[in-house]
Amino acid sequence: MERMTIEKFKNQSNIEIIESIMKINNGYVTSKELSDLGIHRMYLNIMKDKKMIEKVGNGIYIDSSKIEDTYFVFSLELPNVVFSHMTALYFYGLSIKAPNDKYDITVPNNYFNYKIKNHNVFYVDKNIYELGLTEVETPMGNKVKTYDIERCICDIIRSKKRMDPQHIKYSIKEYLKRKDKDLVKLSKYADKMGIKKEVIQYMEFFYE
Repeated sequence: MERMTIEKFKNQSNIEIIESIMKINNGYVTSKELSDLGIHRMYLNIMKDKKMIEKVGNGIYIDSSKIEDTYFVFSLELPNVVFSHMTALYFYGLSIKAPNDKYDITVPNNYFNYKIKNHNVFYVDKNIYELGLTEVETPMGNKVKTYDIERCICDIIRSKKRMDPQHIKYSIKEYLKRKDKDLVKLSKYADKMGIKKEVIQYMEFFYE
């Protein structure tokens, strides 16, 4: 989300400021954003009572005329969580099916939050947690934290025992068809993750 300053909203009432923030944020506003601007959170309750906004997460509100983006809300609630593996590949059009309500997510080894317990959680060392870290738009146009395609391909091979073999096959074959694939980057990531030999074998097997 864009960082706001109160000077940006001169001559607007507090409710008008909140409406302006939602326009900038594709319909969303957080209580933290208001606190940063020095606006009391009671205005969120006023707008909620007037059916102008709806609460969709802890301190997260959406314009009542908008449809909730569950990926985006999940990402706002849990900023240390990275969408990964097949969920991330779905965002890139490289997964057979949508993840529904159970996401593949990656977190640092020492991280825990009860909200992640019903998802497919992959714990990694700090030295590879940020490897290939980027942002991508959800199907509803909101940016969430994820890994780039090459990191995702490495992840599904590294975690193949927890993946459906047919899903791995589909994703790799579709990746190899892409004009923007970066096999040099893929090799570097694989080396960093200690799976270079496996990744090369998969690429050679599925390369057409």
